[in-house]
Amino acid sequence: MGQGNWISRSFKGDRVVWGLVVLFMIYGLLAVYSSSVSVAYKNYGGNTTYFLSRQFFMLVLSLVIIYLVHKLPYRIYSSLAGLFMLISVGLLIITIFFGVTINGATRWLEILGVSVQTSDIAKLALVIYLARALSHYQNELKDLHIVTVYLFMPIALICALIVKDNLSTAGMIFLVSLIIMFIGRVPFRYLLLFFFGAIIGLFAIVAVLDMATKENRIATWKGRIENFVGGGDDLDGDYQSNQAKIAIATGGLVGKAPGKSTQRNILPQSNSDYIFAIIIEEYGLLFGAIPLVLAYMILMFRGIAIAKKCETAFPAFLVIGLSVMIVTQALLNMLVAVGLFPVTGQTLPMVSWGRTSVLVMSVAFGAILSVSRVNNARAMREELEGEEKDEEV
Repeated sequence: MGQGNWISRSFKGDRVVWGLVVLFMIYGLLAVYSSSVSVAYKNYGGNTTYFLSRQFFMLVLSLVIIYLVHKLPYRIYSSLAGLFMLISVGLLIITIFFGVTINGATRWLEILGVSVQTSDIAKLALVIYLARALSHYQNELKDLHIVTVYLFMPIALICALIVKDNLSTAGMIFLVSLIIMFIGRVPFRYLLLFFFGAIIGLFAIVAVLDMATKENRIATWKGRIENFVGGGDDLDGDYQSNQAKIAIATGGLVGKAPGKSTQRNILPQSNSDYIFAIIIEEYGLLFGAIPLVLAYMILMFRGIAIAKKCETAFPAFLVIGLSVMIVTQALLNMLVAVGLFPVTGQTLPMVSWGRTSVLVMSVAFGAILSVSRVNNARAMREELEGEEKDEEV
């Protein structure tokens, strides 16, 4: 009884969201270990538990981060939103000039010997900033100047700094931003104007890159799109997609059983970009795909429920924005794995192997739980006050 009370006192907030966090961690630990065995054996001197031990450490660290963040008052994000944006823009600029280049893309920044994907940090910072801006200018969103300066331009800046080396992440951030602004009641005609302006801007960036540099990722983007629609010559992308489809097809309804995947030995990025395919191969549709899809959908519904209970605009926009960010990334990863979307390189939140992505998602979950904790505390306080009034009567 005492232990149960300690847990309920320590881990506050929406219990369903806490349960989903644990579920994602369990899937992540099992899937990362299974999908990484052969890679770890070949590259780390036969140490088959190399990725398992590190994923376990990251998940423990992420649980600590979620716990600490969910204890913070959510108002701190509103007051620091502008600073977060400045820091993320600075990190993106530093990455462009001093970042680590892997496979022709400069996405990582070495900080104290640890590779940090700065676009993940910028993604989180932008969502927090948009929640702050939408709540602050809620009564002025019909003013195109206000919307352009305080909403469109920050989004355009972040996407422009990312797009050269990571088109898929820039596109996802743009999509998530549009959804958040639509929910925030930005006039639809302004969103259409921004959308077409972004398309023109993208073509302009592509033209500049094509003329100014010989080594760029335009050919990679073109190859992935052509490969998806058919007729492309991106053999690497085609190979990955085909191997993922084989994993899904052989998994069937109930899967081959945990640890029995064969495609993990063949499929590149089996522990990150294509981990959903390995999960289906081993656990099938019934125990792998359907539970995970439902879990992310439940997260979205819980986010909406938490937002509805908020008394002010900022926490509501914060929860909706973070929920949309997590679920959109999850859906993109799943769609790529099953061959319904071009290769993007997006990880499955809290499930795929990763460092920066896991930590950023941990902060996002912690912030959602922080808002729900405050909502629950207020509801309990109001309930107690109501009981006291009844007793007085």
